[in-house]
Amino acid sequence: MDSAELERRMQDEVLDSYDEELELELEDRPFDANGAEIPLTEQQKQERRRYFAELLRLQGELVKLQDWVVANGRKLVILFEGRDAAGKGGVIKRITQRLNPRVCRVAALPAPNDRERTQWYFQRYTAHLPAAGEIVLFDRSWYNRAGVERVMGFCTDEQYEEFFRTVPEFEKMLVSSGIQLVKYWFSISDEEQHLRFLSRIRDPLKQWKLSPMDLESRSRWEAYTRAKEVMLQRTHIPEAPWWVVQADDKKKARLNCIDHLLKQVDYSEVDHPLVQLPDRVRHKDYSRRPVPKQMFIPEKY
Repeated sequence: MDSAELERRMQDEVLDSYDEELELELEDRPFDANGAEIPLTEQQKQERRRYFAELLRLQGELVKLQDWVVANGRKLVILFEGRDAAGKGGVIKRITQRLNPRVCRVAALPAPNDRERTQWYFQRYTAHLPAAGEIVLFDRSWYNRAGVERVMGFCTDEQYEEFFRTVPEFEKMLVSSGIQLVKYWFSISDEEQHLRFLSRIRDPLKQWKLSPMDLESRSRWEAYTRAKEVMLQRTHIPEAPWWVVQADDKKKARLNCIDHLLKQVDYSEVDHPLVQLPDRVRHKDYSRRPVPKQMFIPEKY
């Protein structure tokens, strides 16, 4: 392979990695009332190009943040809370998209089982806290007790009050142990959640996101609002304050959240030694064994 061909192949590899973001953007494609995709206007295309350019810049900074966390043995926890369809999963995907999964991982816990219901409430969450050089993103967190458990009646009044009594002390312990804790609430309007739920109903690739609990949350909008207001008031502490992300516009919410997150950590770029690719070692006595044809999958595409 000559140098020109090698350069072309390397450029193709880079473009292919960026196509991943375009594939994710299919989640946001607009549909009309009949389920047909709506073509983008020229202005929308321009806005999308600006969004991609800024997202890639911010993701480059996230890589620097990751390197700094590893090099300095830091521990970072980020909580993402908000109503169903508020866009928490979308921003989590964009944060983790270009990071090392051994450094930055997501904790998205299911409903507690019978054994976990008898444990100390925070016990199942502490197992996912980071060690030195790790970042953990909680896609929903211990604040389930202040939200869905309260609204749906899955906890008693005593358990609810005990949560508010202990959670500030729990989070202070995390911070004093060297964990930096950042808490985000994704805020969307009634109308926007209604639209996103309808979009999920009409899109077969999104219908799995709608659970019976999600549908029930629509009829209990005001109860969730009251629960959110109490939660923010009683758990907004200096050691771990809440930050509210205006999330009616998904793309702006992602950029604003990532930009804000980067500003919460006083990181700096870590110097790395220049990487040199070693020469391929060849041995005269080695011959590659052929793979049986029946082991290959059909090349349909």
